[in-house]
Amino acid sequence: MHYGLIGTGLMGVPLGHRLLESGASLTVYNRTAAKAASLVQAGASLAPTPATVLAQADCILLVLTDAAAIAETLLTEEARSQIPGKTLVQMGTIAPQESRDICAQVEAAGGEYWEAPVLGSIPEARSGTLIVMVGSTPQQFSQGQPLLQCFSPHPHAIGAVGQAMALKLALNQLIAGLTSTFALSLAFVQRQGVDVEQFMAIVRDSAVYAPTFDKKLQRMVDRDFDRPNFPTQHLLKDVDLFLTEAQDLNLMTDSLQGIGQILEKALTLGLAQGDYSALFAAINPLDHPI
Repeated sequence: MHYGLIGTGLMGVPLGHRLLESGASLTVYNRTAAKAASLVQAGASLAPTPATVLAQADCILLVLTDAAAIAETLLTEEARSQIPGKTLVQMGTIAPQESRDICAQVEAAGGEYWEAPVLGSIPEARSGTLIVMVGSTPQQFSQGQPLLQCFSPHPHAIGAVGQAMALKLALNQLIAGLTSTFALSLAFVQRQGVDVEQFMAIVRDSAVYAPTFDKKLQRMVDRDFDRPNFPTQHLLKDVDLFLTEAQDLNLMTDSLQGIGQILEKALTLGLAQGDYSALFAAINPLDHPI
C-alpha cells in the first residue's frame, strides 16, 4: 500500500512520521513545501501538486484546515481526474454536511471516501495513542485497520460518514467550554487574592475536576501560549462550525456564542497562532492588573 498525505501542518507531520515508522511508503504535498521537510528527510517523497499525490498513492490522508482547503486541493479538475480507484481519508475537522458533500463528490469521481477525525494533539499523534473516530461503512472500517492502528490502539467505528465529524465537533465544543470556564474561575480567584494552588487542590479533589485544567494551568498563569498543539484560530473555526450545525438543530447556543466572542477577542490580541489557552488573555486582560 502506497500512502499519500495532503497537509503537513501541526498534525499532518506526526501522522506522516507514524506511517513512515510503520514501514509504509509515503508521498506528501503541502502548499508550503518547507513544512514537509522533516518527512522528506525521513523518507517520504515530496509531490509538486495534489494531483501527483493522488496519481502515486492508493490511499490518501487529508489533514487540511477546512472544507475550502479540501476543495482547493482535492476537487480541482486536475485532481479529480486522478481520483478513480483511490481511497480518500479525511482526518481534519469539518462540518458533518461538508464531509457528506465531499464524500458524494469523491464517489461520483470514482473514488472511496471515509472520515477519521481524531481527539488528541501532537504528543498523542507521535506516540500513536490518538482517539480515532471513524465514519465509514463497516467494510471500510475493517479494511482500514492497518492504517488506523498506526494512530490509535483502539479506533472507534462511529457510524456513517458525517457522524464521526459530528462527534468530533461535540468534543471540541467541550474543549472550548471546559477551557473557558476554567480560565474565568482562575482569573476570578487570582483577582480576589486566593492562592492558586489552594484553589487547584480543592478543584482536584472535587467532582468538577477535568485533566485539561492542569494541562492548561501553567500556560495561563505564565501567559505562555507559544508552541501550540492546537491554535486558537482552529478552535474558533470549530466553534463556528458547531454553532452553525447546532442552530440548524434548534439547540440553544448562547453560552457557546459567548465563548466564540472570547476566542475572537484573543485573535484581536494577536494570539491566533497561539495555544487555545490564550482565551485566558481575553478573559483576564493585562490592562486590568491583579
